[in-house]
Amino acid sequence: MALPMASRFAWAQAYPSRPVRCVVGYPPGGGTDIFVRLVGQSLSPRLGQPFIIENRSGAASNIATELVVRAPADGYTLLGVDSAAAINATLYPKLNFNFVRDIAVVAMTRGPLVMAVHLSVPAQTVPEFIAYAKRNPGKISFGSAGTGTPTHMAGELFKLMAGVELVHVPYRGGAPAIADLLGGQVQVMFSAAPPSAEYIRAGRLRALAVTTSTRWEALSDISTVGDFLPGYEANQWWAIGLRKGAPAEIIEKLNKEMNAILADSKLQTQLAELGSTVFTGLPADFQKFVADDTEKWARVVKLSGAKPE
Repeated sequence: MALPMASRFAWAQAYPSRPVRCVVGYPPGGGTDIFVRLVGQSLSPRLGQPFIIENRSGAASNIATELVVRAPADGYTLLGVDSAAAINATLYPKLNFNFVRDIAVVAMTRGPLVMAVHLSVPAQTVPEFIAYAKRNPGKISFGSAGTGTPTHMAGELFKLMAGVELVHVPYRGGAPAIADLLGGQVQVMFSAAPPSAEYIRAGRLRALAVTTSTRWEALSDISTVGDFLPGYEANQWWAIGLRKGAPAEIIEKLNKEMNAILADSKLQTQLAELGSTVFTGLPADFQKFVADDTEKWARVVKLSGAKPE
């Protein structure tokens, strides 16, 4: 009985004995890609092997996830993914994998979206915006980075909890959506934090709230949506995971090494500039978080009637 256990321990001790690749579900330069590269540049010297990034964008990260799920469960193929994974589970009805069942998350960071409005909107607070929206049902448009994205679902959750009727306008990415928000073609957006913060500080957009349960340090004077709609929360998260079934010792080793990397104050400052904070925990903690997030967004996707583009 001791021999198999000793063999697994020796395998984990020797891991990795060759380069480790991480498949990122988005093009280079996005938040998920930057997060993975920040972790990877410290992981390589700690593990003594190259950490190779492979960008496989498409289908809101589903292509990359399926590739990792189909890879050998040996710890040599990792996955860089974001909060879209929790939404995709319901948005895409015929996936060949189940993210919660098939992927073990070993590192995670999370941050807010910002509820920002065009300056023409006569609202300084979330309650004022809700009252304005109720006086103008179906006349206010909210932009997003695309159907089914976190920026879309955050708006749909707001609509459900506030009881307001907003018209969703999907764009192909966050940049064109923010451009139209600045121009007044849409009146509100639940935007990724860094791009909108720049315009908020310049006085070109007005921030009403952030979507996390706590305030964002970069805009510390801005309330949370949950201050006015109790229970509202929408996290933008990035994660690194691998296929479940990999030796537990390898999963634990990656989790330990990545937690140590994310504890570095310089890296935390870099992440803060991206609008994110470290979420340190064990794989079981991440598993529960992702499962809960998946369950929440399943309800929102179904009630909104969203379909994949």
